[in-house]
Amino acid sequence: MKGVPNHLVALALVALACSLASAYDPAPLQDFCVAVNTSTDAVFVNGKFCKDPKLANANDFFFLGLNTPRSTANQLGSNVTLLTVDKIFGLNTLGVSLARLDFAPYGLIPPHIHPRASEILVVLEGSLYVGFITSNPDNRLITKTLHAGDVFAFPIGLIHFEFNVGNTNAVAFAFLGSQNPGLITIADNVFGSNPPINPDVLIKAFQLDKNVVEYLQKQFS
Repeated sequence: MKGVPNHLVALALVALACSLASAYDPAPLQDFCVAVNTSTDAVFVNGKFCKDPKLANANDFFFLGLNTPRSTANQLGSNVTLLTVDKIFGLNTLGVSLARLDFAPYGLIPPHIHPRASEILVVLEGSLYVGFITSNPDNRLITKTLHAGDVFAFPIGLIHFEFNVGNTNAVAFAFLGSQNPGLITIADNVFGSNPPINPDVLIKAFQLDKNVVEYLQKQFS
Protein backbone atom coordinates (compact mmCIF):
# COMPACT_ATOMS: atom_id res chain seq x y z
CA MET A 1 0.00 0.00 0.00
CA LYS A 2 1.60 3.22 -1.17
CA GLY A 3 2.36 5.68 1.63
CA VAL A 4 1.56 3.24 4.44
CA PRO A 5 4.47 1.97 6.60
CA ASN A 6 5.23 -1.72 6.09
CA HIS A 7 4.85 -2.52 9.78
CA LEU A 8 1.31 -1.09 9.80
CA VAL A 9 0.40 -3.15 6.73
CA ALA A 10 1.76 -6.27 8.42
CA LEU A 11 -0.16 -5.47 11.61
CA ALA A 12 -3.39 -5.00 9.66
CA LEU A 13 -2.91 -8.32 7.86
CA VAL A 14 -2.29 -10.11 11.15
CA ALA A 15 -5.42 -8.54 12.65
CA LEU A 16 -7.45 -9.59 9.62
CA ALA A 17 -6.12 -13.15 9.78
CA CYS A 18 -6.94 -13.35 13.49
CA SER A 19 -10.46 -12.08 12.95
CA LEU A 20 -11.05 -14.62 10.18
CA ALA A 21 -9.57 -17.44 12.24
CA SER A 22 -11.84 -16.65 15.19
CA ALA A 23 -15.03 -16.55 13.10
CA TYR A 24 -17.11 -19.73 13.06
CA ASP A 25 -20.79 -19.21 12.35
CA PRO A 26 -20.97 -15.79 10.67
CA ALA A 27 -23.50 -13.28 11.94
CA PRO A 28 -26.68 -13.27 9.83
CA LEU A 29 -27.46 -10.32 7.61
CA GLN A 30 -31.20 -10.99 7.68
CA ASP A 31 -33.82 -11.93 10.28
CA PHE A 32 -33.59 -15.63 9.42
CA CYS A 33 -32.70 -18.00 6.61
CA VAL A 34 -34.83 -21.14 6.89
CA ALA A 35 -32.99 -24.07 5.32
CA VAL A 36 -34.57 -26.04 2.47
CA ASN A 37 -33.36 -29.06 0.54
CA THR A 38 -33.96 -27.66 -2.94
CA SER A 39 -32.25 -24.95 -4.95
CA THR A 40 -35.42 -23.77 -6.69
CA ASP A 41 -35.75 -20.02 -6.15
CA ALA A 42 -33.45 -20.21 -3.13
CA VAL A 43 -30.22 -18.64 -1.89
CA PHE A 44 -27.27 -20.74 -0.64
CA VAL A 45 -26.13 -19.57 2.86
CA ASN A 46 -23.99 -21.42 5.47
CA GLY A 47 -24.14 -24.71 3.59
CA LYS A 48 -27.92 -24.63 3.14
CA PHE A 49 -30.39 -23.24 0.65
CA CYS A 50 -32.86 -20.77 2.14
CA LYS A 51 -36.56 -20.55 1.42
CA ASP A 52 -38.28 -17.30 0.62
CA PRO A 53 -38.67 -15.61 4.06
CA LYS A 54 -42.27 -14.77 3.22
CA LEU A 55 -42.99 -18.51 3.17
CA ALA A 56 -41.49 -19.20 6.61
CA ASN A 57 -43.84 -20.48 9.29
CA ALA A 58 -43.77 -21.55 12.93
CA ASN A 59 -42.93 -25.17 12.11
CA ASP A 60 -39.60 -24.04 10.63
CA PHE A 61 -38.54 -23.03 14.16
CA PHE A 62 -40.22 -25.84 16.10
CA PHE A 63 -39.37 -29.31 17.45
CA LEU A 64 -41.81 -31.52 19.34
CA GLY A 65 -41.14 -33.87 22.23
CA LEU A 66 -37.77 -33.02 23.75
CA ASN A 67 -39.36 -33.73 27.14
CA THR A 68 -39.63 -37.44 26.26
CA PRO A 69 -36.87 -39.67 27.75
CA ARG A 70 -34.68 -41.41 25.18
CA SER A 71 -33.51 -45.01 25.35
CA THR A 72 -30.18 -45.58 27.08
CA ALA A 73 -30.12 -49.33 26.40
CA ASN A 74 -26.68 -49.37 24.82
CA GLN A 75 -23.08 -50.10 25.77
CA LEU A 76 -22.44 -46.59 27.08
CA GLY A 77 -25.76 -46.17 28.86
CA SER A 78 -26.41 -42.76 27.31
CA ASN A 79 -28.31 -41.10 24.50
CA VAL A 80 -27.85 -37.68 22.88
CA THR A 81 -30.74 -36.03 21.04
CA LEU A 82 -29.02 -33.27 19.05
CA LEU A 83 -31.11 -30.52 17.49
CA THR A 84 -29.04 -28.84 14.80
CA VAL A 85 -30.06 -27.10 11.59
CA ASP A 86 -30.81 -30.56 10.18
CA LYS A 87 -33.66 -30.94 12.69
CA ILE A 88 -34.83 -27.33 13.05
CA PHE A 89 -34.41 -25.67 9.66
CA GLY A 90 -34.88 -22.21 11.12
CA LEU A 91 -31.57 -22.53 12.99
CA ASN A 92 -29.72 -21.87 9.75
CA THR A 93 -27.42 -18.80 10.26
CA LEU A 94 -28.51 -18.38 13.89
CA GLY A 95 -25.33 -19.93 15.33
CA VAL A 96 -26.96 -22.09 18.02
CA SER A 97 -28.04 -25.67 18.62
CA LEU A 98 -29.34 -27.77 21.49
CA ALA A 99 -29.03 -31.32 22.81
CA ARG A 100 -30.87 -33.44 25.34
CA LEU A 101 -28.57 -35.85 27.22
CA ASP A 102 -30.09 -38.96 28.81
CA PHE A 103 -28.08 -41.21 31.13
CA ALA A 104 -28.78 -44.59 32.66
CA PRO A 105 -27.18 -45.13 36.09
CA TYR A 106 -23.40 -44.81 35.55
CA GLY A 107 -23.97 -43.98 31.90
CA LEU A 108 -21.25 -42.13 30.02
CA ILE A 109 -20.88 -39.71 27.13
CA PRO A 110 -17.24 -40.50 26.34
CA PRO A 111 -14.45 -37.96 25.76
CA HIS A 112 -15.20 -35.96 22.64
CA ILE A 113 -14.70 -32.61 20.90
CA HIS A 114 -16.99 -30.10 19.23
CA PRO A 115 -14.66 -28.44 16.69
CA ARG A 116 -16.99 -25.52 15.97
CA ALA A 117 -18.73 -24.71 19.25
CA SER A 118 -18.39 -24.01 22.93
CA GLU A 119 -21.00 -25.74 25.09
CA ILE A 120 -22.91 -24.88 28.23
CA LEU A 121 -24.57 -27.71 30.14
CA VAL A 122 -27.43 -27.57 32.64
CA VAL A 123 -28.38 -30.61 34.72
CA LEU A 124 -32.10 -31.26 35.19
CA GLU A 125 -32.00 -34.58 37.04
CA GLY A 126 -29.34 -36.68 38.74
CA SER A 127 -25.64 -36.09 39.33
CA LEU A 128 -23.01 -35.81 36.60
CA TYR A 129 -19.23 -35.85 36.88
CA VAL A 130 -18.07 -33.62 34.02
CA GLY A 131 -14.80 -32.16 32.88
CA PHE A 132 -12.52 -30.95 30.12
CA ILE A 133 -8.79 -31.07 29.42
CA THR A 134 -6.77 -27.98 28.57
CA SER A 135 -4.46 -27.96 25.56
CA ASN A 136 -0.73 -28.69 25.51
CA PRO A 137 1.57 -28.36 27.32
CA ASP A 138 -0.48 -28.34 30.53
CA ASN A 139 -3.12 -30.98 29.67
CA ARG A 140 -4.85 -29.96 32.88
CA LEU A 141 -8.07 -31.76 33.84
CA ILE A 142 -10.80 -29.42 35.11
CA THR A 143 -13.73 -31.30 36.65
CA LYS A 144 -16.85 -30.80 38.71
CA THR A 145 -19.67 -32.96 40.05
CA LEU A 146 -22.96 -31.36 39.06
CA HIS A 147 -26.43 -31.76 40.53
CA ALA A 148 -29.90 -30.65 39.40
CA GLY A 149 -29.84 -26.96 38.55
CA ASP A 150 -26.06 -26.75 38.19
CA VAL A 151 -24.44 -25.33 35.05
CA PHE A 152 -21.01 -25.99 33.51
CA ALA A 153 -19.28 -24.63 30.38
CA PHE A 154 -16.93 -26.44 27.98
CA PRO A 155 -14.62 -24.27 25.83
CA ILE A 156 -14.62 -24.78 22.07
CA GLY A 157 -12.40 -27.53 20.69
CA LEU A 158 -11.37 -29.07 24.03
CA ILE A 159 -11.84 -32.73 24.98
CA HIS A 160 -14.70 -33.12 27.46
CA PHE A 161 -17.02 -35.77 28.90
CA GLU A 162 -20.11 -36.35 31.06
CA PHE A 163 -20.52 -39.32 33.42
CA ASN A 164 -23.54 -40.20 35.57
CA VAL A 165 -22.11 -40.94 39.01
CA GLY A 166 -25.48 -41.79 40.55
CA ASN A 167 -27.52 -44.98 40.69
CA THR A 168 -30.55 -43.21 39.16
CA ASN A 169 -31.19 -41.83 35.69
CA ALA A 170 -29.84 -38.38 34.84
CA VAL A 171 -30.94 -35.77 32.33
CA ALA A 172 -29.15 -32.65 31.10
CA PHE A 173 -29.54 -30.09 28.34
CA ALA A 174 -26.57 -28.76 26.38
CA PHE A 175 -26.56 -25.49 24.45
CA LEU A 176 -23.92 -25.13 21.71
CA GLY A 177 -22.65 -22.02 19.95
CA SER A 178 -23.05 -23.27 16.40
CA GLN A 179 -25.89 -24.45 14.19
CA ASN A 180 -23.64 -27.41 13.35
CA PRO A 181 -21.09 -27.91 16.17
CA GLY A 182 -19.60 -31.14 14.83
CA LEU A 183 -18.57 -34.14 16.92
CA ILE A 184 -15.26 -35.98 17.22
CA THR A 185 -15.46 -38.91 19.67
CA ILE A 186 -11.84 -39.63 20.55
CA ALA A 187 -11.91 -43.43 20.82
CA ASP A 188 -14.22 -43.86 17.81
CA ASN A 189 -12.14 -41.61 15.59
CA VAL A 190 -8.74 -42.95 16.59
CA PHE A 191 -9.49 -46.68 16.84
CA GLY A 192 -12.48 -46.83 14.49
CA SER A 193 -11.28 -44.77 11.52
CA ASN A 194 -12.15 -45.94 8.01
CA PRO A 195 -9.78 -47.22 6.73
CA PRO A 196 -8.00 -48.13 9.98
CA ILE A 197 -4.88 -46.26 11.06
CA ASN A 198 -1.73 -48.36 10.72
CA PRO A 199 -1.42 -50.17 14.10
CA ASP A 200 2.26 -49.22 14.30
CA VAL A 201 1.20 -45.56 14.55
CA LEU A 202 -1.15 -46.26 17.45
CA ILE A 203 1.31 -48.59 19.19
CA LYS A 204 3.91 -45.83 19.29
CA ALA A 205 1.48 -42.96 19.96
CA PHE A 206 -0.26 -44.63 22.91
CA GLN A 207 2.63 -46.85 24.07
CA LEU A 208 0.41 -49.92 23.86
CA ASP A 209 1.04 -53.55 23.03
CA LYS A 210 0.15 -54.52 19.46
CA ASN A 211 -2.49 -56.99 20.66
CA VAL A 212 -4.20 -54.24 22.66
CA VAL A 213 -4.26 -51.91 19.66
CA GLU A 214 -5.67 -54.59 17.37
CA TYR A 215 -8.30 -55.44 20.01
CA LEU A 216 -9.35 -51.79 20.29
CA GLN A 217 -9.55 -51.41 16.53
CA LYS A 218 -11.86 -54.41 16.35
CA GLN A 219 -14.02 -53.00 19.17
CA PHE A 220 -14.48 -49.62 17.47
CA SER A 221 -14.50 -50.63 13.81
